[in-house]
Amino acid sequence: MGLLYTKFYIDFEPTEWKELSSNPVIFETIADGVSLEIYDTSQNSYKLKFKKGGKIQIFRVVGKFRLTWDDNDLILENKQ
Repeated sequence: MGLLYTKFYIDFEPTEWKELSSNPVIFETIADGVSLEIYDTSQNSYKLKFKKGGKIQIFRVVGKFRLTWDDNDLILENKQ
């Protein structure tokens, strides 16, 4: 299970994501290979690439957003 905290709200492109739930907020990819770049609360950048059907959940906590996802929903790229 992946977990990040960010201070920034994420915009989800309607051609790539659909909202499944508003309480809790859950988005699901409708395309394969959808990428998100997220900056955590320490300004570290994370690039996540999701498979079709991958989900991300957003929970608002005081002054930031808590993002969670299933690591099996990610496309892992080989780095050489």
